[in-house]
Amino acid sequence: MAPVIARKKENKKSKVEEAIDILKAINVPNDLCNEMTAYTLLGLCDLDAAKTWKNATDVLRGVTTLMDWMAKRYKKQYAPNTRESIRKDVIHHFLHAGLILRNPDDPKRPTNSGNTVYQLAPDFFLLIKSYKTKEWKANLQDFLKKAPTLGQKYAAERELLRVKVVIKEGTTIELSPGGQNVLVEKILTEFCEYFVHGAEVVYVGDTAKKWAHRDAQKMKELNIEVEEHGKIPDVIVYSREKNWLVLIEAVTTHGPISQKRRSDLSTIFGSTKAGIVYVTAFLDRDTFIKYAQEIAWETEVWIAENSTHLIHFNGERFLGPYEDKEQ
Repeated sequence: MAPVIARKKENKKSKVEEAIDILKAINVPNDLCNEMTAYTLLGLCDLDAAKTWKNATDVLRGVTTLMDWMAKRYKKQYAPNTRESIRKDVIHHFLHAGLILRNPDDPKRPTNSGNTVYQLAPDFFLLIKSYKTKEWKANLQDFLKKAPTLGQKYAAERELLRVKVVIKEGTTIELSPGGQNVLVEKILTEFCEYFVHGAEVVYVGDTAKKWAHRDAQKMKELNIEVEEHGKIPDVIVYSREKNWLVLIEAVTTHGPISQKRRSDLSTIFGSTKAGIVYVTAFLDRDTFIKYAQEIAWETEVWIAENSTHLIHFNGERFLGPYEDKEQ
C-alpha cells in the first residue's frame, strides 16, 4: 500500500504544479500563481489527481462549493473565513482577465447573490483541455493572440444586460441586472409616475455598486447629509409641488420599513425641511405577506404587481408626511 499512497500524493502535487504551469503560460502574474489559485482552477475543471487535463469539464461552482470540492478531492481544508480570500484574491482576478464567467446560467442573477456561480470561459476551457497534448503549443499561441480582448469581450456581454432607466429628460441611469434592481426599475417607472408624478429623483441605489444616481446638489438643497451607503433607502424622490421627500425601500431579500427603521430614517433625515413620506415596495403580494407584520404604522406599502394601488398603514392621511411625536 505504501507505494500507492506515495503515488497519490505525487499526483496531487503534480496537478497543482501543472495548474500553476498553465497559469504562467498565459501570463498570469507570478504572485497569483500559487497553491490557492491552482486548487481553484482544478475545482473549476472538476479535475482530481487521477484525471488528465483532456478530461476537464466546465462545471458551474460557487466559492463555497469549490472549497468543499478541494477538501473532498484533495484533502485541502481551508478555514471558512478563507472564502473571502478566494473570492478577492483568485476569482476577482480570473474574472478581470476573462478566464471565467460569472453566472452564465443566469446572467441576470445579482452579483451579491448567495447562488452566484462561476464557469471557465469557453476559450480558456478549450486551451486547458489541450494541455500536455500535441495541440497545446498551437492552441496557446492562438489564445495569447486573443487574450488581450477576452476580458473586454466578456465585460461587454454583461454590460448589455444592464437596465437603462430614464429618470428625467436627457438623463438616463443604468442599473445592474437582477436582484432588487428589478423592483427599483418599477419604482422609478411605475410608482413615481403614478403617485408622485413630476418628482425629482434624488438618489437611486444599485445592487453592484454604491449608487446608480446621486444628486449631490439636490441633497444639499434639501439639507440631507448622508454619506454611509446602506443607511440610505433604495430610492429617494422629492416632490417640489408638495414639498415631500419620499423614502422608498425596495424589499426583495431584506426587511421593510419597520418601526425601528422608520425611527432611524427620521433621525438620519431629521435636518430636512421637507415632509417625509415612508414607502416600502414589494414585487408581489407573497413577499409583502412575508414581511407584513414588521411594517411600521404611518407608512405606505406599494406592490408592483398591483401598481396603481397603495396599502396605507393607519394614520390620519393617505400618502403624506407625519410629524414625529415625542414619546
